[in-house]
Amino acid sequence: MTIFRKSLIATMLLASVGAHAAPLGNAKAVKGGSYKYNLETQPTTLNPLSSTDAYASVVQRYINETLVNQNEDNLEYMPSLAQSWTISKDGNTFEFTLRDGVKWHDGKPLTAEDVKFSFDAIMHPENKYKTATKKPYYENIGSCEIIAPNKVRFKVKTPYFNNFETVATGLSIVPKHIYENPTAEQEKELNKSLVGTGPYILDEVIRGKYLKLKKNKDWWGNSVADYAGVYNYNEILMRFVKDGTIALQRLEKGDIDFLGLQPEEYVKKAKGAAWGKKVFKVQTANKGPQGYAFVGWNMDNPLFKSKNVRKALTYLFNRELMIEKFQYGLSEPATGPLYKTSMYADESVKPIPFDPKKALEILRAEGWKDTDGDMILDKVIDGKKVNFSFTILEPLQDFVKYLTIFKEDAKQAGIDVNVKFIEWNTFITLLNEKKFEAVRLAWSGGGLDWDPKQIWHSSSADGGGSNFISYKNPKVDKLIDQARVELNRDKRIPLLKDVYRTIADDAPYVFLFNKKFTFYAHTKRMKKVKDTFTYGLGTDYWWIEK
Repeated sequence: MTIFRKSLIATMLLASVGAHAAPLGNAKAVKGGSYKYNLETQPTTLNPLSSTDAYASVVQRYINETLVNQNEDNLEYMPSLAQSWTISKDGNTFEFTLRDGVKWHDGKPLTAEDVKFSFDAIMHPENKYKTATKKPYYENIGSCEIIAPNKVRFKVKTPYFNNFETVATGLSIVPKHIYENPTAEQEKELNKSLVGTGPYILDEVIRGKYLKLKKNKDWWGNSVADYAGVYNYNEILMRFVKDGTIALQRLEKGDIDFLGLQPEEYVKKAKGAAWGKKVFKVQTANKGPQGYAFVGWNMDNPLFKSKNVRKALTYLFNRELMIEKFQYGLSEPATGPLYKTSMYADESVKPIPFDPKKALEILRAEGWKDTDGDMILDKVIDGKKVNFSFTILEPLQDFVKYLTIFKEDAKQAGIDVNVKFIEWNTFITLLNEKKFEAVRLAWSGGGLDWDPKQIWHSSSADGGGSNFISYKNPKVDKLIDQARVELNRDKRIPLLKDVYRTIADDAPYVFLFNKKFTFYAHTKRMKKVKDTFTYGLGTDYWWIEK
């Protein structure tokens, strides 16, 4: 659970004792009711140590907690499992004192042992707990020591601009007595169960249909003034409705209370007799980090090893048409591996335009020709004639139409593209095993202070890291390593802009779109403080009108 658990600011490396902001919620918010949310897809696993998908993180944030939270309006710290903390003057030691009386959902008390285990599990040298995607953030922390039953000390091994945020707001605390040494059978159970200290308890999971959370009546935050007006529902029902059109229909019927909308849904589909009366749509904007969609090329595949070929493929993506046709001008072409308004995005980088003539010119220069008259380009690679033919895996049915436009334009250039819609769990398995040629996916916004290591460093290409396309550039590695130890943000910005610029030039992805706004819809019974806070929507502060 978190109010706002993203790595956002590294400039607050000062001695502190739990300084925090005023509550954001409405203390008079109505308590009770069942909040119905569309999770879209059942998570591949609920295990907070090994899970990697965004669907699992949505569930976990209501159940698992961090030591510290951040205010969603101004980023100031709020005590969570830690009631207070201190940072040494040199920024190399962090001590946290745990809140008294916190219990796990199974009734056992939270102790410093749980905090230490949560860190040690991530850093296990043999990756026992399948935490490879999390390690890049914690590798600069040397140790977590227990200095009292309710107190832990983290010692920094290597300077890193995000060290404090990583352990304070990023480390999800899990119960040692459940996760430490599970048998093979118990490990399977951990994939579909979840025990935390947070405001909600996992109550029921119905495969393929929904999961249900119930209010934790013993949650420590129920009696803490800082958390007044938050987590107001008695129950949260998370449905698994994959089809966007069906989800909108269920929203209109009251089966779902909140939906994030795509631009096409906001403009074209969210209309009719119920809209403005029973259901409402909202267009808003905030300063929170924004994600982006992409098509990633498996760079272990000979087809995609050449930077020029990857650029040629980008020239065949008619993003302007896709935006006009499906997003109604409410997005813009992405330029690189971060949302364009980030302080770390190099504004000099321009999007690669749709230019089939330029694409074909590049491909011919790279030796791709149709030598047998079958209308497909081919080339001899490692002594064998290879056709320029590949499959893009797509986990979202509604996005197939975007890729179909690319498929037709690529065909005109002599490239055979197959678009394959694939179920999410299978998709994640193939991704982790690198059994794909190309994939279409999206990254969420992450933190305001960008750390590209997890996705773009060559060390993250192996052992289950998030660099699943196997992108490797020594210059990028060096710049990332330099940026991570640069504590001065003003000096770090030019380093990471160079990372942005270099990755964009390497074209390991087709960087698709950046949204100009955030869109969502909700039922009439949902009440809120305001449409959005400064760094997020703040849906945790909503309530149900009775």
